[in-house]
Amino acid sequence: MRNCLLPLVGLALISAGSLPAASNWPQFRGPNGDGHSDAKGLPVSFSETEKLKWKTAIHDKGWSSPVIWGDQIWLTTATDVGDALFAVCLDKKTGKILHDVKVFTASQTNLWQKYNSYASPTPVIEEGRVYVTFGEAGTACLDTKTAKVLWERRDLKCDHFRGAGSSPILHKNLLILNNDGVDLHYVVALDKQTGKTVWKTDRSVDYQDLDALTKKPKLGGDLRKAYGTCQIASISGRDVVLSIGAMALYAYDPMSGKELWRVEHIGGHSTGGRPLLGHDLVYHTAGFGKAELFATKPPPLKSWGGSVLDATRTPDPDPDKPQLAWRVSKYVPSSHSPLLVGDLIFMVDNKGLASCVEAKTGKPVWDAKPFDAAPAVYSSPMYAEGRIYAADKATKGRVAVFKAGREFERLALNELDSEINASPVALGKSLYIRTAKFLYCFEN
Repeated sequence: MRNCLLPLVGLALISAGSLPAASNWPQFRGPNGDGHSDAKGLPVSFSETEKLKWKTAIHDKGWSSPVIWGDQIWLTTATDVGDALFAVCLDKKTGKILHDVKVFTASQTNLWQKYNSYASPTPVIEEGRVYVTFGEAGTACLDTKTAKVLWERRDLKCDHFRGAGSSPILHKNLLILNNDGVDLHYVVALDKQTGKTVWKTDRSVDYQDLDALTKKPKLGGDLRKAYGTCQIASISGRDVVLSIGAMALYAYDPMSGKELWRVEHIGGHSTGGRPLLGHDLVYHTAGFGKAELFATKPPPLKSWGGSVLDATRTPDPDPDKPQLAWRVSKYVPSSHSPLLVGDLIFMVDNKGLASCVEAKTGKPVWDAKPFDAAPAVYSSPMYAEGRIYAADKATKGRVAVFKAGREFERLALNELDSEINASPVALGKSLYIRTAKFLYCFEN
């Protein structure tokens, strides 16, 4: 894995937490938020009986991925109608439930149940504290030893329409969260100790009259919606928050919330993916149903403070603006994240078709079918030990394992009890998979 990260020159991820990456899985998509794990000796083939260390039932419904700190695993779940919202803690070694806390009760509008849950955002965790959010229903901080709620916010208004999907992240003293609904669109940073607002920045892009533009009022609401999770990066020696809204990728100052530059992808509806960084480029996906992957070179530091690129047009000749390096629209996921591994980007789209493109050019390398039948995929893939683990939401959830190389080679296709919407997690020698009913731990 270390060799795969060597090309990240000029752009760097800022890791969450203070302990080594191998010790914890503190946030959505792992220590660096890029889907990489440095776990060793993971199982390739596994099942309901094979390589199973433990299996624990999780009540109700939730699509959040597990986060791990020390000997604890935390995730969220909620009732089908969203009137009770829970944080659940398990013992990492045994799978025993240590805490099961009803964090909020709420009265919520009906969700697009086929595609979301009331507990889809993944928590973020650090020593002694775990932070959970359920969209407009509430955001809270819990003590990891006692499961006591230390603070809560129920005033962060946003009509999430199809349901919340953006996960919170930590940076220094801040808890940072996207809120992109059909009515309000903003990023907010809270003091992680108190929950008080440090800054709140509204999206600056013109959302236009999308209802009239599309001539489909319901679609207009969708096009304003976004599900992405922020990413902290170091660019030109400065920390930035990379945040994908429904109409643009934004770079913000993490301590003030000031917009530094943006890349517009007019057309609307953000995916649920996190931005990726490497080769002096920022990679992000946008669009739903017809998603695209954009590779952009950030603007020079001297022009930060208002530089804008329209990525849907031809490259801008102005050297002080972000520059579009390339874009692809084939096999791009609409609801989850790609993987950057060395010089290659790997994707599994929503129909379960996998592809590989050159990270520097976007040139196709291969495409393949890692699943035997056409599934629906909403889980972000994970990279570990030269392999990619990708899950689907078939009636019996499957995890395809294939090589992260220039030629496609499937190593295994594993089947579990029910659909999978959460992303795989790997830590130490253990592989954790959350299905609609259970959390599993597999080991060789």
